[in-house]
Amino acid sequence: MIKFVIAPDSFKESLDSFQAAEAIKKGISKIFKDACIEMIPMADGGEGTLKVIINNAGGEFRTVDVTGPLKEKISCSYGYIPKEKKAVIEIAEVCGLNLIPVNQRNPLFTTTCGVGELILDALDYGAKHIIVGLGGSSTNDGGLGMLQALGVKAYDKDDKIIGLGGNELNKIFRIDMSGIDKRLTSTVIEAACDVENPLIGVNGATYTFGPQKGADDKTIKILEDGMINYNAVIKKACGLDFAYIPKAGAAGGLGAALMILGCKLRRGIDMVIDNTNFEDRIKDSNYVFTGEGSIDSQTKYGKTISGIARCCKKYNVPVIALAGRVGKDIDELYDIGVTAVFGIVDQAKSLDDALKDGYTSLEKTSENAARLIYTILGHKVPLDF
Repeated sequence: MIKFVIAPDSFKESLDSFQAAEAIKKGISKIFKDACIEMIPMADGGEGTLKVIINNAGGEFRTVDVTGPLKEKISCSYGYIPKEKKAVIEIAEVCGLNLIPVNQRNPLFTTTCGVGELILDALDYGAKHIIVGLGGSSTNDGGLGMLQALGVKAYDKDDKIIGLGGNELNKIFRIDMSGIDKRLTSTVIEAACDVENPLIGVNGATYTFGPQKGADDKTIKILEDGMINYNAVIKKACGLDFAYIPKAGAAGGLGAALMILGCKLRRGIDMVIDNTNFEDRIKDSNYVFTGEGSIDSQTKYGKTISGIARCCKKYNVPVIALAGRVGKDIDELYDIGVTAVFGIVDQAKSLDDALKDGYTSLEKTSENAARLIYTILGHKVPLDF
């Protein structure tokens, strides 16, 4: 019996990865009515990673009250897999830019404190392995808020404890790490991170990501000065210098704070592949269908499709990639394992209409790709239907 694996990422603003997988399955099933079809919705370590990993593992979702990005109390969910004692945290859920109205976005005042509070709750619940999905943050506090929630104390020159937010980094005179939760020393922490930016400098956290989080030129200068001071204090307290370390600038410097905890930062898609047992599940498949909203020359750099293609290439499994938008210069995707790329938009239409029609367009394109496969296979071997 022929086997298809369906493993799309989300089609942003149109379909999440679960809806996309259903649409592709529906299209293939119209042609291969008795085929074995396995759905593995995917993510690249950012938005949707929490749901993908927890649903795949049969885990549960816990909702707790924590400190939100503007220091307000919010209800936030994270995932937990009891049999593995593994927690999965998506920082966009607790300090994401999407949680703040556009006119209130300013990384001087946002905090990662809630991330630390989620980690504490996971530890209380018995977690021995914590996965953190970095992406979509509203913060530029160097992860200090998270560290403060975990027991770290930061003081100003008058020996007063400083508050939360990026604007506090300039005030730090010394940091006391002695109160950090001791359970962290026996906890494995991994983070999904697809950026290489260091903590400071023109390619660092502040200059690269600050503007999209609401920082103007004046704010950027304040935040960068604060980050330089923060790094100097960390270096004095821990002997660690994150100034130009790749990935330290992820999520407004949260990458650096996680490294202090001994966290290993990995490519998001690699982490998701590991946590969905993807490689074992595609070994005996005949075709893999994947896709996401846009495929272009950047797709090969750590995006979901590139990770899937490289994995499938090891087992000579053809990969069919579907996208709402297909850009130029995608030839290198064929070298890493993509067999064919199909755009799903069926006619000239507005972006709003294309997003609204996403499910139908994806289903129809999947059906047409399946028709082609059926015809080719039918000329070579009889199919066992």
